[in-house]
Amino acid sequence: MYDVVYFSSVSENTKRLVEKLGLHSVRIPLKTDEAASFTYGRDSVLVVPTYGSGEEKTSVPKQVIKFLNNPENRKHIKGVIATGNTNFGESYGLAGDIVSAKLGVPLIQRIELLGTPEDVAQLKERLNILWELR
Repeated sequence: MYDVVYFSSVSENTKRLVEKLGLHSVRIPLKTDEAASFTYGRDSVLVVPTYGSGEEKTSVPKQVIKFLNNPENRKHIKGVIATGNTNFGESYGLAGDIVSAKLGVPLIQRIELLGTPEDVAQLKERLNILWELR
C-alpha cells in the first residue's frame, strides 16, 4: 500500500482524516522553509487541503508547493486526495484538482473537512484499487 504524505494546518483537520486511514503517513512541515527542504522518497498519495476560499492562486498551501518543487518528491506521488469545505461551491477541493493536473496523477477523492465514516471507507476502497493497479 502507498504511504500517505499530507499537509495539515494547526487546525489539524487533515491530520485527523489521515489518522482515520490507519496507513503509514508523514506530515509536510508547517514552516514553509522546512517544507522546502523536506523530502520523502517512497511512493505515496498526497492529501492536500484547499485554502484561500477557493481562489485558484491561493488554493494550494505554500508548504505543499515547496514540497512539490522538489522533483524527487513529485515523482513519488501516485494520486491526490483533496480536502476542503463545500461552502467554497465550485472551488470545493480545488487544490486537489490543481495538483492532480500538474502531476498527471489521479484525483482519488474529495473529502469535506475531516470526512465521515462513509468517506473514509470509500477512500480506503479507492486506495486499494489504486494499489492493485500499480
